[in-house]
Amino acid sequence: MVKETTYYDILGVKPNCTNDELKKAYRKLALKYHPDKNPNEGERFKQISQAYEVLSNPDKRRIYDQGGEQALKEGGAGGSGFSSPMDLFDMFFGGGFSGGRRRGRERKGKDVIHQLSVTLEELYKGAVRKLALQKNVICEKCEGRGGKKGAVQVCPTCRGTGMQVQIQQLGPGMIQQIQTVCSECRGQREIIDPKDRCKVCQVNIFFCKNNLNKFRHRTILTTSQQVQSFY
Repeated sequence: MVKETTYYDILGVKPNCTNDELKKAYRKLALKYHPDKNPNEGERFKQISQAYEVLSNPDKRRIYDQGGEQALKEGGAGGSGFSSPMDLFDMFFGGGFSGGRRRGRERKGKDVIHQLSVTLEELYKGAVRKLALQKNVICEKCEGRGGKKGAVQVCPTCRGTGMQVQIQQLGPGMIQQIQTVCSECRGQREIIDPKDRCKVCQVNIFFCKNNLNKFRHRTILTTSQQVQSFY
């Protein structure tokens, strides 16, 4: 019997749910309430991320079940271990860590520097120019899953841990255990059969390089910007 069910209620699962059920619930809700898709649901996205971060950790889940959120704070287990909900999202969907803390709930892209030729008259008076830029967006076909619904499976090699343990014999009665990243899922804990991959983004979201794995490129036309003189 658990003391609190708030985190379970946020994810829409029962207190006796399995890890696979937790993952499916988080995947569905995180994609639905992601700030890129629902800018006004930042707080909801944060709650979903916090609930999953706690319940997906066996030790934190045990503490939460026994004493609720207060027990997590008193036991020093309240820290998420992730820089932000966005980091958890990126890690879950194969994007990895960004290397820095994002501030606030707004996810800002990198500054874009574009060389533009202007005349002296435009430099003096100012001018309006339109620029075509590329933006990474969640694939509308697979909704960032990388394949059809139900195609994502827990890696059978590492059983969803993302790690493998290798045992080496050093000598009579002496062995050495070495923990390495799973060679099957490459540490992502889940895999997709090649035949089930999304035909639109043409990518397995867990194996793609350059951290563009859950996105496809879309050319967009930015809002016209005023070219201003610096003199």
